[in-house]
Amino acid sequence: MSRAGVAGLLLAAVFALTGCGAAPPAAPPAAPAGSSAETTSAAPAEVAALGRSTPTKVRVPKIGAESSLVPLGLNKDQTIQVPPVSQPMQAGWYDGAPTPGEKGPAIVLGHVDGAGKPGIFYQLREVAVGDEVLVDRADGKTVRFVVHETQQVAKKEFPTDRVYGDTERPELRLITCGGVFDKGARSYQDNIIVYATMVE
Repeated sequence: MSRAGVAGLLLAAVFALTGCGAAPPAAPPAAPAGSSAETTSAAPAEVAALGRSTPTKVRVPKIGAESSLVPLGLNKDQTIQVPPVSQPMQAGWYDGAPTPGEKGPAIVLGHVDGAGKPGIFYQLREVAVGDEVLVDRADGKTVRFVVHETQQVAKKEFPTDRVYGDTERPELRLITCGGVFDKGARSYQDNIIVYATMVE
């Protein structure tokens, strides 16, 4: 079983159980009822996978999001670490999964908000099929991904296998929180997930 497959077993609803912000900013993300997804049937052309190389920056031009990437591991309770809520514009990548460009799903996490301010993925719900995501790597390469699916899903129904399971091609997942903010739990009830495939 690959790194991603093992990670999937360890990380059941990992991001679903972590905080995405202590309190929402003035205009929190909208929350359609239930799970929703946008997909496309057009598969990108096959491209050769790259070797492992640390990702250094992520860019999502559609929403003007750009951040350096910090490595994220696992907490003692086997939940995935997240960037500090006090730095909501900082994104991170899960270093137990493939790096962007390797075969399998690379995982990038970012806050929807933090410290009462919008986070790096505050507008992630606006990303649509066909939009691009760019990831710079330490080896000097920039990997381009194209979104093939977006999903908003309740945290209790987090699709662990689909997010962390093995894939035949280099893919990318962008994950943040969304939906209704539960003041009692001090967290959002849903996750926003963007699925993308490497095209060059």
